[in-house]
Amino acid sequence: MSQSPAALDLRFDHQHVVVVGATSGIGLGIAQAFARAGAQVMATGATPAEVAQAQQADTLGVQFATLDVRSDEAVTQFFAPLQQLNVLVNCAGVIRRGQEQDPATFAAVVDINLNGSLRTAQAAIPLLTASRGCIINTASMLSFFGGGLVPAYSASKGGVAQLTKSLAIAHAPAGIRVNAIAPGWIATPLTQALQADAQRSAAILGRTPMGRWGTPEDVAGPVLFLASQAAQFVTGVVLPIDGGYLIT
Repeated sequence: MSQSPAALDLRFDHQHVVVVGATSGIGLGIAQAFARAGAQVMATGATPAEVAQAQQADTLGVQFATLDVRSDEAVTQFFAPLQQLNVLVNCAGVIRRGQEQDPATFAAVVDINLNGSLRTAQAAIPLLTASRGCIINTASMLSFFGGGLVPAYSASKGGVAQLTKSLAIAHAPAGIRVNAIAPGWIATPLTQALQADAQRSAAILGRTPMGRWGTPEDVAGPVLFLASQAAQFVTGVVLPIDGGYLIT
């Protein structure tokens, strides 16, 4: 009897994975999870300093490289030498709380969070076509509702959700699946200020049915599922990973 296509196998031996924006936080947690699952992982950071710091801390054999997702040329040069790619995970992102009403800051945030995801996806398409691979983008809770202090972040993450659906339609004929995760309140350097604010943290936990901050490991598991053959008929999905925050 052949194996059921629904059988859950989260091993990625002999597969090649690129995680963009993965020198800390959620991206690093995802890169390390793929490495533990047997994949050959390349993780990127925006600056040489970020990459050097991540290299010193990593013990799982993840390879690191510098990649500025704002640059068409840099993205093209990064992907050009790659011989094989099975999974692309887009995690590069910035937030500028209280500054994003400024048009220049707004444009800069959108260029990284949204345009950067398109740049890397399009550069990876030929390799993913050859492997019938997949893309996993990083959306947000703010893909679903607004944020008064972060209009650029909210707009960019709403755009990531729609980009994901559009790419899923465009590339399904090539066998490429495109999904997104929408993390909730995850304990990372990006949310450190909120974690340290006792009043704000209490409000977040009070609305979160599971009653705690998430961890990068909480996010990595669903990413591995979406990249696996167990999800071979799943595309165009934006999956909340938020401890129930969106349902309250």
